[in-house]
Amino acid sequence: DKVGGNWWLQVGGYYVGYWPSFIFTYLANSASSVQWGGEVFSPDVGQTSTQMGSGHFPNEGFRQASYIRNIQVVDSSNSLILPSDVGLIAPQNNSYDVQGGVYESNWGTYIYYGGPGN
Repeated sequence: DKVGGNWWLQVGGYYVGYWPSFIFTYLANSASSVQWGGEVFSPDVGQTSTQMGSGHFPNEGFRQASYIRNIQVVDSSNSLILPSDVGLIAPQNNSYDVQGGVYESNWGTYIYYGGPGN
């Protein structure tokens, strides 16, 4: 939001998230990175047994694994663009994983993510 400096999340043409500018004062003008995906938590120090997403690994693909598609970011002119330099991080890839790419049809930039946990 160029006028108020607020941050919005839009999914499928609908605004579903809003963060007022006073929460993220260090993001008043821009962000240096954006992250998508899943996260699980357990109070135990060891690895959690909680599934992420659908509980299926990304390599199981469509109709099994969880995914996010048509990922876009807003550039400095307030236009939607494809993200650049997308990196994939899965620190516990024996329990969770992530795969991504760009597909030229209606998927755009996408990631598959998740797993069954421990």
